[in-house]
Amino acid sequence: MEQVKPLRADGRRNRERIVAVAAELVGRDGAQVSLEEIARRAGVGSATLHRHFPSRQALLEAVFREGVAQLCARAAAQPGRKPAAELASWLEEVTVYTATHRGLATALLAGPEGLTAEELCCTDMLLDVLRGLVARASSVGALHSGATSEDLLTLANSIAVANEGDPAAARRVLRLALNGIRP
Repeated sequence: MEQVKPLRADGRRNRERIVAVAAELVGRDGAQVSLEEIARRAGVGSATLHRHFPSRQALLEAVFREGVAQLCARAAAQPGRKPAAELASWLEEVTVYTATHRGLATALLAGPEGLTAEELCCTDMLLDVLRGLVARASSVGALHSGATSEDLLTLANSIAVANEGDPAAARRVLRLALNGIRP
């Protein structure tokens, strides 16, 4: 296993500044914000930005990691007494979060092909937690037998992308999808 060399203090500060500026600009302009503008506003060169974040995906993962970690912690704290309700509630929380954080859902939908472990961090975190919720819901017969964690994450992210910037609509459409269209 490859050892990762710890960052020097100046490298850590640069990384933190890049992430803070990226969070601000992604929130304002979306995930396609100019990487050069991020570097300029962070007071670093383009090469420094790319040394810390080899791809846009890696930078977006760093920007959204904290929020995703909080979502995952809330899911892990679910008591497991009402598996179907807990799964639906958490999927709703993820959908609303991604609908209000421009570009997250699209970045997560990009898929794992060719991405490094660093770039997959948020997706892996979400899927790990979701697998536990799905297993509990499945064990009580509260989930269609063909539904996978990956399917449900894709559903939530797709709804978030379609309703980006409108969390109320994202919540309503997810509830409709989870409940089905039959009365």
